[in-house]
Amino acid sequence: MSLALDALLAEAAAKADRSRYDDESFREPLGRLLDSLEREAGLSATGRATQHARIVESLVMRHGLEQHEARHPEIRSEQIVAPLVIVGLARTGTTLLHRLLSSDPGLYSARWWEVRFPAPFPGYDWCTPDPRIAEARAQVSWILAEQPVLAAIHPWDAEGPDEEVMLLEHSFLSYVPESGANLPSYRAWLGRQDLRPAYAFLRRLLQFLQWQKRRRGEVAERWVLKSPMHLGYLDVLFETFPGARVIQTHRDPLETIPSLASFFLALWGLATEKPDPLEVGRQCLERFAGALRRCLAVRDTLPAERFVDVDYRAVARDPIAEVRRIYAAVGRTLTAEAEAAMRAWVAKNPREHRPPHEYAMETFGYTREGIEREFAAYRARFITGGSR
Repeated sequence: MSLALDALLAEAAAKADRSRYDDESFREPLGRLLDSLEREAGLSATGRATQHARIVESLVMRHGLEQHEARHPEIRSEQIVAPLVIVGLARTGTTLLHRLLSSDPGLYSARWWEVRFPAPFPGYDWCTPDPRIAEARAQVSWILAEQPVLAAIHPWDAEGPDEEVMLLEHSFLSYVPESGANLPSYRAWLGRQDLRPAYAFLRRLLQFLQWQKRRRGEVAERWVLKSPMHLGYLDVLFETFPGARVIQTHRDPLETIPSLASFFLALWGLATEKPDPLEVGRQCLERFAGALRRCLAVRDTLPAERFVDVDYRAVARDPIAEVRRIYAAVGRTLTAEAEAAMRAWVAKNPREHRPPHEYAMETFGYTREGIEREFAAYRARFITGGSR
């Protein structure tokens, strides 16, 4: 199964029945990723096939995006107005809060099938059930069959709201590849890049999805987004979406970082035979300790009213009350319809319906002292110090 750039481009061109791209700026990041996958990842046969398929899907999607924009230039005029952006370390309640807010009919959110497949499949006529949904269901079923532990870590739902980091993935400039395999040269290269092109592509894909939603009769006022990746790029996020309001969730990294490493270890297990938990632990700690340091530095340069801070325990204790507080802070009314939808979602999605997530920090080479040291400034500001 080839991971050569030219072979992948040729396969995508054949699937899309289109010979070239209008914009080929993705070639360098994709080339860096492919080199790292080939030389460093230690892919299993299944991992190699999965990576091949995923990259071809992204390349075919790019053809579809450009074709739709050419036929419907109004797509690039879609307004992405003042999104609400949930950020926080993984395992801090971001998914709960995101899905809760996504229940509000006045807010757009991206569904898992939409972020995996932003462009309609070639030949789709809009008059039949969208085949992207069936493909997304099949992929989620395969993931959970291959790594059942993932069901305890994250509530997988092919038709539920999910992270736009998977939209950033299509730019080949995101954290997604390193969450699924050991890619040291790619992640080092990514850390030196200006990610404005990636966020510009994210905005472009949100315009495309919004246009599709409105074509299906879905009309809302603004987007609710969510991804831990934004922690390291808040300056770029605000530059790309000037009216954005950030909702930052907080929980002690002593609880979140080992859990996140367990998540990454399971994802690496989809692609490699024997992922190294110590390497997974090292990379998770490095990536997210650095992201939070950049987050704090950017926050110190921006008006406090751009942020709403949320304690994980408050969301778990009384999610509707916390939503009401968030809405008041961002100037949004919690309508009776939205509140009813949120309460219905809470009733249908209790945490106890999922198996317990079990892990030990020592598996990843962590110590309490080491995590406290790496996150000292963050913990003093938001965890132990209580100052916001």
